[in-house]
Amino acid sequence: MAVADWAIVGVAVWVLWTLFANWVLTTAPFPGNPILGLGFRVMSHYLRLVHRVRVEGAGNLPRFPADRPMIVVANHTAGVDPLLIQLASPFFIRWMMALDMRLPALEWAWQLLDIISVDRQGRDVNSARTARKHLEGGGVIGIFPEGALERPPRTILPFAPGVGLLIRRSDAIVVPYIVTGTPQVDPAWGSLWRTSHSVVRIMPPIDYADSDMSAAEIAGDLRTRFAEWTGWPLNDTPPAEFPGGKGKRGAVEPAVA
Repeated sequence: MAVADWAIVGVAVWVLWTLFANWVLTTAPFPGNPILGLGFRVMSHYLRLVHRVRVEGAGNLPRFPADRPMIVVANHTAGVDPLLIQLASPFFIRWMMALDMRLPALEWAWQLLDIISVDRQGRDVNSARTARKHLEGGGVIGIFPEGALERPPRTILPFAPGVGLLIRRSDAIVVPYIVTGTPQVDPAWGSLWRTSHSVVRIMPPIDYADSDMSAAEIAGDLRTRFAEWTGWPLNDTPPAEFPGGKGKRGAVEPAVA
C-alpha cells in the first residue's frame, strides 16, 4: 500500500477509536469509567435481548445529582433484579449484598461494582456505616428490604426494619422500584440466562423527612405501599427452605444497624 493509503487507514482507525472511546466514556451510570462503561453497554444489550426489558415510570426519577441522599428500594424476584434496575437508572446504584451470596469466583465483579457486603447472621454495623458514608458523599444505595426472593412469587415478604433505620438516619429520599416478569428459577443467579419479559416500574419518590415514623414503621409503610402498587398479598409465613424460615436466599440484603 502507498503511504497515502496507510495514512487514510490510520485516520479511519483513529476516528473509529475516538468514537468508540466516547461511546464508552459517556455511558450515563458510569461516566469516565471505561471498564464499567463498556460492561454496562454490553450487559444492557444482553438484558434487552434476553429479558425484553420494559421500563415504566422513568419520569418519576428525581433529578441527579440530587440535593438529598437517595435510596433505591425494590421488591426481590430473581438474581437478575439488580441488573434490570441499574439498566433503568441513569445513575450508579451501589448495592448491599448478603455476605454468603458473595461468590468467591465473582469477587472481581463485587469489587468492581463496590458492593457493600452485609452479614445477615448478626448485627452488622459496619455495612450500615459504609452505606451512610456513601449516601453522604452523594451516592445512591440500593436495597432489597425483603432480604430474600419472593417465594411463592407475587407475594410481599416482611421488610426488614434496617431499611427504615437507614432512611431515617440518612434523611434520604426513597425511590421505589417494582420488578415483575423475571424468570422464577433456582439458584437465584440462574435467572441471568433464562429468557423473560421483565418489567421495571419506577414509582414516585417518597420523603420521610417530616414523618415521625419509627424505623420499623417506615419499613412497614413501604411494605404496605408495595402491596398496594402490585396488588400482591402480604406473605408473613415465608417458606422454610431458607435457614430460620426466612424464605429462599436472595442476592441482596437490607442494611442492618
